[in-house]
Amino acid sequence: MRGRVNHVGVEEAQDAPDVILGMFTANSHPATILFDCGASHSFIATQFVARFNLPMSMMKNKMIVSSPGGDMLARHLCPKISIIIRGVEFLSNLIVLESKGLDIILGMDWLSKYNGVIDCAKKRCKGPGGKIVEYQAVPSNAPEAHLNQINAVAEIKVVNEFPDKSCQVCHQIVRLNFVIELIPGTAPIYKRPYRMDANQLAELKEQIQELLDKGYIRPSTSPWGAPVIFVPKKDGTQRMCIDYRALNDVTVKNKYPLPRIDDLFDQLKGASVFSKIDLRSGYHQLKIRASDIPKTAFVSRYGLYEFTVMSFGLTNAPAYFILHGIFDKFVVVLIDDILVFSINEEEHEKHLRMVLQKLRKNQLYAKLSKCEFWLLEVSFLGHIISKGGISVDPSKIKAVQDWVAPQNVSEIRSFLGLAGYYRRFVKNFSKIAQPLSKLLSKGTTFEWTNKCQFSFEELKKRLTTAPVLIMPDVQKQFTVYCDASR
Repeated sequence: MRGRVNHVGVEEAQDAPDVILGMFTANSHPATILFDCGASHSFIATQFVARFNLPMSMMKNKMIVSSPGGDMLARHLCPKISIIIRGVEFLSNLIVLESKGLDIILGMDWLSKYNGVIDCAKKRCKGPGGKIVEYQAVPSNAPEAHLNQINAVAEIKVVNEFPDKSCQVCHQIVRLNFVIELIPGTAPIYKRPYRMDANQLAELKEQIQELLDKGYIRPSTSPWGAPVIFVPKKDGTQRMCIDYRALNDVTVKNKYPLPRIDDLFDQLKGASVFSKIDLRSGYHQLKIRASDIPKTAFVSRYGLYEFTVMSFGLTNAPAYFILHGIFDKFVVVLIDDILVFSINEEEHEKHLRMVLQKLRKNQLYAKLSKCEFWLLEVSFLGHIISKGGISVDPSKIKAVQDWVAPQNVSEIRSFLGLAGYYRRFVKNFSKIAQPLSKLLSKGTTFEWTNKCQFSFEELKKRLTTAPVLIMPDVQKQFTVYCDASR
């Protein structure tokens, strides 16, 4: 069986004259959806399926899907996905396929089933007959481009009361000043720029110009200077980041430190409904105190610049100050992620409304496409959390599975660091890891023995077959087993 798609990436789809791009909801989750009469079937992105743990079934016949980048193989189907467009529900069977930013592609099978018509000239999709729905797209660079996101918000319970939360860009500078207080006696720190290849330099020049155009940065004469690094995003593009580690080391930390992970998971006991809010896009709305602007300077091949608004990578995230009144109750804040958790849906409705009210009051805006609401299980800190307990996130543990035998002390330290993050899932972790840990001792000669190999393989095996851990109920009695030798 063969199929066809003309577009698999958002950027190419935005410029195409024969498709319509919008944001709606799929199974109550915000989704970037492409209406494409050039696609033979309807598809859903592998990443979207994994992100929301959508149910899949094996297709009777495999499908070879032709795309501009070559043929792709599809084996799975997501049945009866509920897509809401302008208040109308469309149940759709979607084929799982790799994509670059597009969550769902609605092709000819869907358009035929619902008598959908794409008006390419007016960028409009309408469905005559029993289910009448009309959606008109707008250019992505137009002020009205947020309309399709607001339509998606309208379908999400509680969130629909805060349509302004969906704005991707807000040029309003809020009253909250971000402060960078240094340890007394600190002198300016300047780091040389990192080496970059030709592609990275081109990307750097483009992203610097974009930040200048938006007014987020300006040319600088500061004695400070941090290097630029690029971090790959899930869609294959590069995010420009500033390596502020040296600045963060000399910054006075606020009184709301990152929570211990084990304490965090204890807080989530009994929670069955979750929502995650991503504040990354909101940080550029926060003005930096004038005297602190020079401290944000970054150095590049194209000059020295400084941020006038908060940049990613700076310590002391402002969400701590905004939400500290409801910490430990139903909210966890980690850097720029907010996790809202509740015992049941009725409670979650109240909690989610309270959090969104606080964000609105402080004029912080979240990017809808990066948020997840009303989840029965959530991926958080490399773990899958649900009412049933906590387990290892399979997508994160793959790095352990693919790890080759360490060749030196540095590689052992890296492996144990990653494996140790999940040590709570491995009974007798320290005992199993002992042969490897011994090689980290100062003055020890590196020698990879059979015991080391067994330890390495056993840890990988235990982690890939890790159990689901039930979080303790502090209201019940505990039985303590003591080690008499200690």
